[in-house]
Amino acid sequence: MRKRNKILACALAAAIFIATGVGAKVLATSETEDSTKQTDTETTKLTKTQEESLKKIKAAYDVKNQEKTAEELEEKKSSQEYTLSNMLIEYNPFGTNTQSLYVYFNTDEPVSVAYTVHAEDSKIQDFNRTVYQEEAYQKEHEFQVIGLIPDMENKVTFFLTKEDGSTDTKEIVFEMGSLMGTEDVQLDTDVEGDASQLEDGLYVVLGNDSTALDFMYFYDNNGTLRGEVPLLGYRSHRLIFDKDFMYYSISETKMAQLSRTGQVTNVFDLGDYEVHHDYVFDDNGNMLILASDKKQDSTEDVVIKLDVNSGEVTKVLDLGALFGEYKAECQRSEEGELDWMHINTIQWMGNGSVLLSSRETSSIIRVDDIYGTPTVGYMIAEKSFWAGTQYESLVFAKDGEFTIHGGQHSVSYVEDDSLPEGQYYLYMFNNNIGISETKPDFDWAAVGLAQNSAKEGTSSYYYKYLVDENAGTFKLVDSFEVPYSGYVSSAQDIGDNTVIDSGFQGMFGEYDKDHRLIASYKMDMEKFIYRVYKYDFDGFYFEDGIIGQ
Repeated sequence: MRKRNKILACALAAAIFIATGVGAKVLATSETEDSTKQTDTETTKLTKTQEESLKKIKAAYDVKNQEKTAEELEEKKSSQEYTLSNMLIEYNPFGTNTQSLYVYFNTDEPVSVAYTVHAEDSKIQDFNRTVYQEEAYQKEHEFQVIGLIPDMENKVTFFLTKEDGSTDTKEIVFEMGSLMGTEDVQLDTDVEGDASQLEDGLYVVLGNDSTALDFMYFYDNNGTLRGEVPLLGYRSHRLIFDKDFMYYSISETKMAQLSRTGQVTNVFDLGDYEVHHDYVFDDNGNMLILASDKKQDSTEDVVIKLDVNSGEVTKVLDLGALFGEYKAECQRSEEGELDWMHINTIQWMGNGSVLLSSRETSSIIRVDDIYGTPTVGYMIAEKSFWAGTQYESLVFAKDGEFTIHGGQHSVSYVEDDSLPEGQYYLYMFNNNIGISETKPDFDWAAVGLAQNSAKEGTSSYYYKYLVDENAGTFKLVDSFEVPYSGYVSSAQDIGDNTVIDSGFQGMFGEYDKDHRLIASYKMDMEKFIYRVYKYDFDGFYFEDGIIGQ
């Protein structure tokens, strides 16, 4: 919420819109207190309304349906002249954000476009954004307005600014209907610091896991819901972007590609693989996805490559091939499952190398030559956990006295030009839990990790390491205490601040550079909030974030 000059609204013109329906997939959960795995089945009992919503969601992720909708919009665009006084506006035509409008019009002179959404509820603050365009000033305008408030009247004011700085405005009124889901429009919000120091962007809640319909949620800095994105099931794990598209998982076996206007332009079926936890682009635009191979006797231990141009899916890494001796010693669960690594993060390092975070072993693993003959470069881990194995020599040494990370999530690789070659930073949500269900005899309490419950504990931490590949060491250079969550959760450095999600607390918050809490947000939840990342969407939906705040 960085300070911006206030732009005042004027001019009123009413508009009436007909909403088009759209639609996805539901799952039943089978999880113990300390499990994060959902099964991708459709056995959940839905209400009649939810069943209708599910049909619309499934239709939304049918590419042929999306192409038909896009063709209909093209026909409307060519049927008459759309101008500032006669905009083409459709409510959520592609069905991918319940709180959105599609907008198209032309202007005689090149202009930039911004908008403000004002709800009739005086307690809800205005939502202001500048629209992304290929050129800063142009004559043709096609974009998605997001941020509408459900079940009330919304006034949307458009600001068209010419290169000389003069501005024209247009205001429309839209009565939005209800959400598909049951999430809170306004979160319980506690502002402890200076709210103006919150970074620009929207908190994207990834995996408020539900036994009914599943969604992604976008919340603004005031804790107000600005986007409801339906999913086929399971959860999205993060948003990733290339030049023109946004990508995210929409079920355990499918990834979606979306345009700026909300059109689903591709759905990628992963076949015999189930996505879990994370995905990332390599330098050539291929997507590396953490997966389970449904044909194998173990879970969450392979990496696949998705070619987003051809849709081809290839297995590029099986950790069982690198850690076969260790895997053979691991114990199965009572149900016969072998979740012996539980990889929960992948980071691309370049030159064919990746970093993998293993919750089950509390290890961060560098793998080299992932597209050729993969090898383990080194591990950042508790050395005694790997003692007596062929992998012990691969563990870097701790530089200094500190408690090792335990059950870490959301590990981020950070290059820094100020560091010597061979050094980099890693930061993470350190769950601070000591448990390995497939290696139950290891005494984590002996190395300082005495907490062993998903929900019951005193503290988790933000951890930041300086890794020196030349010396073979890692050093704790920054940390601070955060609300406890034994499993799931996330950490994200953004600007000067850090966003923390403590998943089993159902709470996320933003901390300043001195690690003081600025604001926290509390959600209702069935089990946990999987992850929360903040995105400014600059270069996709928006241009330079916010106006009028």
